Amino acid sequence: MSDLYSSVQNEGFFTTKLQDVINWSRKNSVWPMPMGISCCAIEMMAFASSRFDVSRFGSEVFRFSPRQSDLMIVAGTVTYKMAWVVRKIWDQMPDPKWCMAMGACTSSGGMYRSYSVVQGIDLFIPVDVYVAGCPPRPDALLQGLIQIQEKINTEQPSLIK
Repeated sequence: MSDLYSSVQNEGFFTTKLQDVINWSRKNSVWPMPMGISCCAIEMMAFASSRFDVSRFGSEVFRFSPRQSDLMIVAGTVTYKMAWVVRKIWDQMPDPKWCMAMGACTSSGGMYRSYSVVQGIDLFIPVDVYVAGCPPRPDALLQGLIQIQEKINTEQPSLIK
């Protein structure tokens, strides 16, 4: 290991794969699009506060424009009236994009078993990470962000035609 270090120090360069550098930079600059629909949004706000410090993961910039975001955090009860809005914002986000379902209501409809509540947002958008709880704690949301980062880091390059 010391030979490698001295080689890099003396020569001034090292080699790696371009895809590894791209994945590293993408995973450390995830910009969330907050969809705080109900009570879970309070915990999502705490997740961005100084106590839990999401900025150490490179995600402190909450973008309220879908065209500048790559992670949608859906927090709260999604009704069928609101589902088309969530889907429209999801469609406006550029690829690659990821989704985190935060809380029991987002993941499965929670305690609301009525005709107006969507029983899980995975019915209309693909979900990458589910964060359990009612509402989930901010540290659970941090764990979900780490899982998203691991998923980004292991992605393979897409072929450009």
